[in-house]
Amino acid sequence: MLDFLFTSDAIMALLTLTFLEIILGIDNIVFISIAANKLPQNERGKATNIGLLLAMLQRIVLLFFVSFLISLKQPFYSINLNWLYIGVSWQSIILFIGGLFLIYKSTSEIREKVEAPMHDENQLSKKKIKSLSQAIIQIVMIDFIFSIDSILTAVGMTNGLHENHNYNLVLMIIAVVISIGIMIGFAGPIRKFIDTHPSIQLLGLAFLILIGFMLITEAAHLSETTIFGNTVGPIPKGYLYFAIAFSLFVEFLSFRINKKKQ
Repeated sequence: MLDFLFTSDAIMALLTLTFLEIILGIDNIVFISIAANKLPQNERGKATNIGLLLAMLQRIVLLFFVSFLISLKQPFYSINLNWLYIGVSWQSIILFIGGLFLIYKSTSEIREKVEAPMHDENQLSKKKIKSLSQAIIQIVMIDFIFSIDSILTAVGMTNGLHENHNYNLVLMIIAVVISIGIMIGFAGPIRKFIDTHPSIQLLGLAFLILIGFMLITEAAHLSETTIFGNTVGPIPKGYLYFAIAFSLFVEFLSFRINKKKQ
C-alpha cells in the first residue's frame, strides 16, 4: 500500500485531485457560509465546521459505494453488431454516465457563472434557517449536491492507477480528507483568492470537461468496445496532467502580467 502511495502516478493524482476538490469546493463554501450566516454570531463557526465534517463522512460513504460498483467488471450484457461490439458491465455504465454528468454539469456551471453568477446564492438566501440543527441539515443537503461531481472527479483521476480498487479508494479518501481539512482551515483566504481570480474556478470546471471525456473513453475501453474493427484504447492520464499544468502556468503568467500593470 505505502509503495503505491509514493509512486509518481499516485502522487500526481493526489495533488491534482486535491487541487480540483478545493476549486470545486469553493461554491460549497459560499453556500455553507450563506446558510451559517443566518445563525447568531457564536454559532456560525460551529455550524460550518460540523457541516463540513459531516460532508466529509458523506463523501467517504459515497466513495465506498461508487468504488464497489466500479469493481464489478464482469460484462452482464453484450451488444454485438457487424460494426460494433460492446461488453456492458456496471463498471462501464458508471464511468459512462459519470462522464456525461461531468460534461453536462461543468458546461451548465460555466454558462451560469457567465450569465447569472448570483442566481443560486440569491435562491438560498431566501430560505429561512432558525436553529443550528436546521443549518447543519441544510449544509449537508448542499454538500450532497456538490459531492456528486466531486466523487466522479475522484473516480476519473484514480481509475486504472492500480488494479486493486481498494488502493485507489484509499487515495480518493486521502484527497477528500485533505481538501476538506484545507477548506475548514483556510475557507476565507481561498474564497477571497477565487473572488479576485474567478478564472481559476472556470479553469477547474473546464478540467472537469476533460475528465468527463476521459471517463467516457475509459468506459469504452473497459467494455472492450470495437467500432468497425478498431478497439477503443485508454487515454493516458499524463495528457490530462500536462493540460492542467500548462493551463495553470498560463494563468500564472496572466496573473503576473496583470499584477505588474496594476
